[in-house]
Amino acid sequence: MSTLSNYLSVSLFCFSFAALATPALAQKVPGKGRSAFTVRLMNIEATAKETFRYNASLYNGSGHTQLYELRASAPEGWSTVFRTEGSQIAGLRMDSGRTQDISVEVTAAPSVKPGKYTVPVVAITATDTLRTDLEAVVKGNYGLELTTPSGRLSDEITEGRSKQIQLTVKNTGTLPLEGLELSAQAPMGWNATFEPAKIDRLDPDKEQNITATLHVPDKTIAGDYVTSFTVRNNNANSNAAFRMTVKTSLLAGWIGMLVILLSLGIVYYLIRKYGRR
Repeated sequence: MSTLSNYLSVSLFCFSFAALATPALAQKVPGKGRSAFTVRLMNIEATAKETFRYNASLYNGSGHTQLYELRASAPEGWSTVFRTEGSQIAGLRMDSGRTQDISVEVTAAPSVKPGKYTVPVVAITATDTLRTDLEAVVKGNYGLELTTPSGRLSDEITEGRSKQIQLTVKNTGTLPLEGLELSAQAPMGWNATFEPAKIDRLDPDKEQNITATLHVPDKTIAGDYVTSFTVRNNNANSNAAFRMTVKTSLLAGWIGMLVILLSLGIVYYLIRKYGRR
């Protein structure tokens, strides 16, 4: 009976030791499981001018250190960048059992049409290829153009006068634009106003005419001056540089000539008067 009791005690001790030791041994076994390249959110929707950002994870489940090369098969004109910890990479070395977070940044071509596009990305080693497919849903793009009805961006004005300039705002994108505001950067002392000064909504392929009134102060020196007109909202902006040639008024010209003639007359008088002495 004593021998049986001792045998049971030893068996129970060995079983308990094995149960406690097994998890510890399992944690030390590197590379248990299959390698994987996964993405948390594979489908992202954005405009054509925005960057599609995906959060991916690469797991090395092999039994040894691996060197992974990262590649993407994006549509023509698109670009793809891989980043880890803020640094751009084209590949990385990973120890067995390690998981690495990777940011994948996809930029669409400027002329891309709205729709859903698939971007396969792969992590390649000497013995394995891990693949995951990203989906970029392009909902359109914002486009804006500021010009004049004739395309001419120059005119003439007389000092001290005001000039009305016709501008045209065009929505060249595929998405509507809302809350467009107009502004101007004019030479010092000049003043610019717009009618209307704000466009509430402009649909794709539509345009709206704007009247800009530019006032030139008195005594402005004759010459060429540039005023920069701008239309913008949170999604798009456009600029137009308008050259204005300032001329002096006819009255100012006559006054200048009279001053010159008067000066010559005074000089002639002084010569005649004091030249005889």
